[in-house]
Amino acid sequence: MKLSLTEPSYLKDSIAVISELVNEARLKITPDGLELVAMDPANVAMVIFKLLSSCFSEYDVKNTIEIGINLNNLKQILRRAKPNDKLTLELLPDQKLQITLKSSSTRTFNLAILELEDKEQKIPELEFSVSIKMSSSALSESIEDVGIVAESVTFEAEPNKFTVKAEGDLSKAQVEIPSDEGTNISVQGDKFRSKYSIEYLKKIMNGGKLADTVEILFNQDYPLRVDYKVVDKVLLSFILAPRVEND
Repeated sequence: MKLSLTEPSYLKDSIAVISELVNEARLKITPDGLELVAMDPANVAMVIFKLLSSCFSEYDVKNTIEIGINLNNLKQILRRAKPNDKLTLELLPDQKLQITLKSSSTRTFNLAILELEDKEQKIPELEFSVSIKMSSSALSESIEDVGIVAESVTFEAEPNKFTVKAEGDLSKAQVEIPSDEGTNISVQGDKFRSKYSIEYLKKIMNGGKLADTVEILFNQDYPLRVDYKVVDKVLLSFILAPRVEND
């Protein structure tokens, strides 16, 4: 197995975001690309990551390989990658993942492979009544705005309008986003509302480093799916459980 990336930011930024939610994960390396599906320790959020083989300058994988990785350790190594570095991943015979960063100098890191329990994460089949495609930064700003008053945020969608709001003991905040050239709102019905954790949403919003646009999908009191995509290169998705409160 030998993989080389001339744009290390796709892997670097993705792992930086994923490691905020998941400590250890199984990386699946197939002839089509890298894949990772993992739950956070609290079973509140799922991460789905795919880095396609078309993103690599060299991609030599004959058979599917699965390796357990400490994502925080991998993140620390990838943070050393500069934009003009060529990043190469190789699996060594002594069960270590070798990461080479090459530009004017060659830097080599060996990362231990972990024995993780053999439990494959299944991606749930969900049906959504709301689909919103919008600017990643606009969504992130909205969550930052309402996040100053409460620990949870309510997403509310109706035809031609998406509202992000939060309510604390003494304060309220609300951001209304109309359907326009930069925001496409598709709602199958009149109005849908669901509440989610601000803490998790803020971590998920870091996916905006990868893509300028984001798609969010939800339903009434239902899990949220957030998709960041770069065509033919990378997909970073999150599924977040709703907060159901007796209020």
